[in-house]
Amino acid sequence: MENSFLSEFKKRDYFNQCTNHNELEVLMNKNKIRAYIGFDCTASSLHVGSLLQIMCLRMLQKYGHQPIVLLGGGTTRIGDPSGKDETRKILSEKEIEKNIKNIQKIFKIYLKTNNPKTKPIFVNNYKWLGKLNYIKFLRDIGKHFTINKMLSFDSVKLRLDRDQSLSYMEFNYMILQAYDFLELNKTKNCLMQIGGSDQWGNIINGVELIKRYSSKQVFGLTTPLITLASGAKMGKTEKGAVWLDEKLLSSYDYWQFWRNTDDRDVIKFIKMFTDISLEKTEQIKNQNINELKILLANEATTMLHGKKAAQKAEETAKKTFGKGSVGDDLPSITIKKENIKNGINIIDVVVLSNLLTSKSEVRRTIKNKGIRVNNNIVESDKFNVSLEDFNKENILKLSHGKKNHVIIKIN
Repeated sequence: MENSFLSEFKKRDYFNQCTNHNELEVLMNKNKIRAYIGFDCTASSLHVGSLLQIMCLRMLQKYGHQPIVLLGGGTTRIGDPSGKDETRKILSEKEIEKNIKNIQKIFKIYLKTNNPKTKPIFVNNYKWLGKLNYIKFLRDIGKHFTINKMLSFDSVKLRLDRDQSLSYMEFNYMILQAYDFLELNKTKNCLMQIGGSDQWGNIINGVELIKRYSSKQVFGLTTPLITLASGAKMGKTEKGAVWLDEKLLSSYDYWQFWRNTDDRDVIKFIKMFTDISLEKTEQIKNQNINELKILLANEATTMLHGKKAAQKAEETAKKTFGKGSVGDDLPSITIKKENIKNGINIIDVVVLSNLLTSKSEVRRTIKNKGIRVNNNIVESDKFNVSLEDFNKENILKLSHGKKNHVIIKIN
């Protein structure tokens, strides 16, 4: 039975580590609490790599708890060294504020805002970090941290072991994150921080700081690092990050990302990234794998882009992969009819479509039978696209491999 937050958290494979597990279980079964997850705002959108954390916030709401979404306007100005090989690019204040506004819109899609007891509380840590008095901060907070302990954390240790520079600015990040937890505990009665497994050291620092500072008990909970069955990092593809903002990634491409899930990951991702009950997941786990992939794609896309977008993406995929058909939700470009009367070389068309970016890359791909026009393999880089290649609707489908397609239109 999915009868408690931690119980379902484990069954959906969200669980990695937890402080004082038994006490946290009792507390969450007895009371409704506030818990937070922090997100640095280094880009104008989050990507799929952050989706597990968003699902954790949704689960808090499901069990009547209230999520706090910390948007790191302060810590983004410094940069978390966890899992990084080099110092992150420092953004301007204007860029960070713009990113915060855009990212907040994504949370409002995933999280319910109608119940005052569970609606997300949005906070920006620049509100308190921007006002810190350095001397006072060192006296009140810095005294609770030892250099010996800080050097032992992976975020620091791995960089130093590889002889990669770690700035004093980044070294301070863990203290500031611990201070965030203390501030939220004092002002919002926040009792738990959730984060990825790479945040364990930072979270422990916060738990211990609060205990030393005010003798209060709070809790830390981490999720595992999600990797694909192939070993690749979740959220990265050949084309780059899988963004959660339609301005950066279309709903069709988002749907395709889930539809192309490795067979070995499908049930795992249905558990992690959809609202389908664990009971139903158990019942359907032996169904046709392609049907399950479509189910995963539809559920994940509906959650972010809405049901209509998911249905349209599925219909487009069916048309696109059916011989001689094209889908109306695919990315498209338009070429003037007069420019194509005498034919355009396939290399120029592919580059124009942004399927590939360099002419040499197009030549190599054609040589490897990787470019198709209307599902027919282009055999030579001397091939010219002409008016005869367009159907009666003046449309042509250009493909790179099995998964990347663009519609070429003429007017």
